[in-house]
Parts: sequence; structure tokens; C-alpha cells
Amino acid sequence: MTAELVRGQNHPLSQSRLEIRVSAGTPVVAAAALGDENGRIHGVEWVAHPGAPTQPGLEVSRQAAADHRLAVDLDAMTDAVHRVSVLLALPAPGGDPGPARFGAVAAPFVAVTGLDGGEIASYTITGLEAESAVVALELYRRQGAWKVRAVGQGYAGGLADLLTDQGLPEAVPLAGTINEAVARGLARSVQAPPPRPADGDRSRQPAAPALGPDQGGTAPQGAPGPVPPSYGGPGQTGPQPAYGGAGAADPSATTGGPIDYSHPGRRNSAPPPPPPTAPPAQPGRPAQPVAGDATGWSMEERLYNQVWGMFEDLARTTAAYRSAVDFAESRMDKELEQTLSDPRSRIGGQGDAAREAARARYTHLVDQAREVLDRDLVQLAAEADVVEPALPPAFARWDNPAWHAYRVPMEIPMALRLGDLRLPEADRIRIPMLLRLPLERGLWIDSGRVDSVDGSFTDSHDIRRLAMETAVAHAARLLAVYPAGEFTVHVIDPAGSGAQPLAPLTQTGVLAAPPARGAAGVTDVLGRLTQRVDLVQMALRGGAPDALPPGFDTSQQLLIVNDFPHGFDDRAVNQLRYLADEGPAVGVHLMMVADREESAGYGPLLDPLWRSLLRLTPVPDDHLADPWVGHAWTYEPPLVPPGSQVLHQVLTQVAAARRSWDG
Repeated sequence: MTAELVRGQNHPLSQSRLEIRVSAGTPVVAAAALGDENGRIHGVEWVAHPGAPTQPGLEVSRQAAADHRLAVDLDAMTDAVHRVSVLLALPAPGGDPGPARFGAVAAPFVAVTGLDGGEIASYTITGLEAESAVVALELYRRQGAWKVRAVGQGYAGGLADLLTDQGLPEAVPLAGTINEAVARGLARSVQAPPPRPADGDRSRQPAAPALGPDQGGTAPQGAPGPVPPSYGGPGQTGPQPAYGGAGAADPSATTGGPIDYSHPGRRNSAPPPPPPTAPPAQPGRPAQPVAGDATGWSMEERLYNQVWGMFEDLARTTAAYRSAVDFAESRMDKELEQTLSDPRSRIGGQGDAAREAARARYTHLVDQAREVLDRDLVQLAAEADVVEPALPPAFARWDNPAWHAYRVPMEIPMALRLGDLRLPEADRIRIPMLLRLPLERGLWIDSGRVDSVDGSFTDSHDIRRLAMETAVAHAARLLAVYPAGEFTVHVIDPAGSGAQPLAPLTQTGVLAAPPARGAAGVTDVLGRLTQRVDLVQMALRGGAPDALPPGFDTSQQLLIVNDFPHGFDDRAVNQLRYLADEGPAVGVHLMMVADREESAGYGPLLDPLWRSLLRLTPVPDDHLADPWVGHAWTYEPPLVPPGSQVLHQVLTQVAAARRSWDG
């Protein structure tokens, strides 16, 4: 039975291997500090944080996230450790915009669980206002036994004040190190999906049939409700109720027949059809997966939620496997250490038997964990096999048959596929990497030297070419999934080195203008896009979004920059930073194709630009992290299959639709 703690209350811990789960509703930084019997932290090495996520018996997440799982092994703590404090903090300003105080967000929830997932104690941290950092709870040792205490002590001065209060002399430098590590993590993290509706669980439960308005029924309890605009995206909102006004039913106007007392707003559209369900499974066997069995008001939304659910499932099951293996290794090391510490068992048959028994227990635990992982992977692989062929073009790979039936869409999709993600424990399973539209952050396609995970050698010339081909593939997909005339692409190629990879865009005529060359071209394009951002911002701030100049292009804008920083002076670099920071909110997006090492010549001037963009690579590379447990995922770019004409065919249709729309 879970103990629901209030501030100051404690509860005994009967297990030494624990997980501390944090749910905050907004990205927070999670850390843990080790203290002596007086609660004092002896040095920075006593703190586990995103920059140094592991300490003996302790592991925390490597980045800011809305949900965290902290691993704790109390038996692995040294005798000097008597207290483990769980620290939460809002990310420092300078990264993605977010709340600056806990009083502006939902109360964080912290739970201590066993390895089986069963909750031991939980605590909802209430009463926070101006605080931006908080000691959530602490595990402490008293007379040889461990207990958990709900603390909830907040600090308006952030991590620096919190760590200072914990007695750490290097509190301010350590707080800066933590904030720097979190800022670096923003450039490598996969954007988390928006919160699901209340019924957004991916449970495979048969849906009750939806009743239409003329059937006099209401949606069953727990059925999907209207999706708010911030979740469903353009064209994905559910039916909106109408209360009176034009179109409301007037009983006095009826002529003959019974009066219809049904709600007039429910006549506008019928509830969504239930998601597809799998045929009954054979006894003792799992149900067969079905594409689109997640919640949502459309098949596109269901597939989107299902893909994110697969991503989360793979992250969780892999985390459980790795945690089990770590536990088995630490247990074996501890048993071997105990054996070696006893002079009587160092040599002879007794010592050999003890060592062999420790290794046997390790093998047994690892085999058990692998069996559970393999069972989960079989189910996920089966789900991936049925989901991939069912994906619409915006979510599909370039070799998916969905592109052969491509037509220029009439509505903007929910998301866009940027590539595939996989983990080494599940090399066969590829999870589509979906990014919500419209883009909330720009992209940095790294054209520098990349150590590809497959060990293939690629020289600098090939990397630059592949980086530009990757950028063209992303731009082509963006053009393909937007309605005609609602997405415009500009290219800056100062030295003309990207002419060959850019051919699909230039030859089909989908670009707004030929690629800009030289310093003059850079100045012209950046000046026009900067002015566009200024005009839209002024119109929005003035409350007159329609008061833009006649003929103003209201479509989304994408700027592809090749060979940066060639042809860029300090003013142009500042304009790029301005577009990266302010552009996405008004429909101007940035895609950089550059080598970060070459760009480092500008020093700290480019750090904010780098951090604000999502780094992608032209070859497989394990640099991305998930927003839950921070695994290093291998990213695979969405390159077009060699010899395929799909890119040319799709862009030709886009160009024809654009000409028709302009005419």
C-alpha cells in the first residue's frame, strides 16, 4: 500500500534498490545530492546531475524532462553517506522559453518505487510560488535503516541557493555547470510529444461503438473528447459545441412529427469512429497489433500517438533491462569483493566456489532480464511491421508505397518524419522520429566529421555532400506535406558548392528564387526575412494581424543555409541568431548545413544559435536522447533510396500545384 506523504512526514524503506519517479508537467532538471550524517555535501563529486549523471549507487537523467526516473541502490552507498536528497529545478533562462517559477506550473509529483514498479511512498509538492528549485524529498539512514522523508523546501534563488544551503562550497560554479549541461542537452534531445488527453493511454481495449446524434446516445465514459487546438494541430480539432446563435434548433419552427430535443451543436459532426481492434488472440498469446489502435480523432492522430507510444515503450523496456544488468553487475562485484576481503576464502576450493556462485547468479539475473526484454521486443517489432506500411506520406519513409499515390494535400499534417531512431538492444526495430508541425525549432545538419556508428569511413567531401542531400530531403518533405502555396523555401549557397545536391529543388522550380550566392546574396535574403519577422511581430503586437502590406506572402518560410560561415560577417551572424530565436513564432524557420568545428571560430557568439537548433547528422549517429530516460538513440537520416525518382516526381507535383495556386 502506497504511503501518501505530506511535508515533513517520513516512511520506512524495506528495499535497497529503488526508483524515484518525478512527474512535473513541464521540463525540470533532476539531480541528487549525497550528504553525511549532518546533511553536509563534501564536494561536487557528491552530487549527481545532468553533467555527471552517475555516482556510486545513484543515477539521474542526463537532461531536463517533464518525467524522470532516478535509480538508487542504497547498498552501494559508502558508509559516509547518510542522506540522499532529490533536487528539482526549472531550467535556467537562455534555452527554450519556459516557466521561471514553480508557482506557475502544476505541483510536481514524486514517488519512490521498487524495481517491480510498486509505489512505496509518494509526495505531491504543494505550496510553491516564486521558487525555481526545490529539495523534493530525502532518503536518510537512521540506526542502520533507511527511510524517506517529504521535504518540499523551495529556493527562489535557484540551484545556486539550494546547493549553498546544503553546505556545498562550490555551489555557484556547480549550478553553472548543471545549467550548461542542460543547455547542451537541448540541442540533442528529441522533442517530446504534447500531453495526451485524459484518455490518452495506449491500452489495447476494444472501443465501444460511437453513437451518432440521431441515436440519442452520448460518448461512453472515457471515450476521446474534443482535442484542443494546441494538441491536434491544424485541421485536427474535434467537434466544437455550439450554444445558441445562428443555426440553433427552434422547436417552434417544427412542422409535424415529434420535437427534436437533441443538442444542436452535436449535429455538426459525428463522434469519431472507434479505433480498429485486433481479432481475438489465442489463449496464452498476446493480441496481434493493429495500426491506428491509439486514441485520436483521425487515423493520422491515432498513428501519431501510436508511434510515440512505441518510442516510449522501447525506451522504458530498454531502461528496465539496463537497470537490471547494472544491478546484476553491482551485486556480483559486491559478492566478489566480500569473498576477496576474507583471507580464508581468497584461495582454495571455497573461494573458487564462491566466485563461481556469484557469476552464476549474475548470469541468471541477466538472462531473466533479457528474456523479458526479448518478449517486449517481439511485440514491438510486430507492431512496427503493421504500423510502417499504414503511415501517411508525412510520416512515411521515402521507400513507402504511400508516395506512389501522392497528391498535394489540402491540410497541414500533424507532424513530419525526420528519420528513424533505434537502440543497440533492439537493432531491428526502427521508430519513426516525428516532429510536430509547425516547426518550433530549427535544424542543424552537421556537415563536419562524424564517427558513424556503423564504422564506415566517410571523408569530409562526402560528408558535406550527404549533409546537403539530407537537408534537401527534409525540405522536399516539408514542401510535399503543406498545401500548395503555404510553404516557401529559400536557399543561401554563397560559394555554389551545393549545386548538385540542390538539383531536385532547382530543376523542379519549387524554390522561391534561385539560391543566393556571394556576400551580396546573403545580405539580401537575410534582410528580407528579418524584415518579414519584424512586420509580422509588429502586426501581432498591435492586434492587427490583417494589417500587413498588400501581396504579403503569409506562407511558412524555410531558409536553408549551406557552407556556413562562408560569406557571413558579424551582422549576418546576428541576423541568423535573430531568425533562429524569433522566426519560428511567426512562421520563419532555419535549416543550417554546417560544420560546428569550423563555425567555432565565432566563439561564444554562436553558442545560443547552436543550442536553439536540433542537431541531425547525414550518417547514422548516436547523439539524440529521449525525453524520458535520456538513452543515446541512434539517428538514421531519411535519405532517398539510390536511383529512386520519388523525390523528382513529388516535387514536380508540388511545383505544378504552386503554379496553379499562383495563377
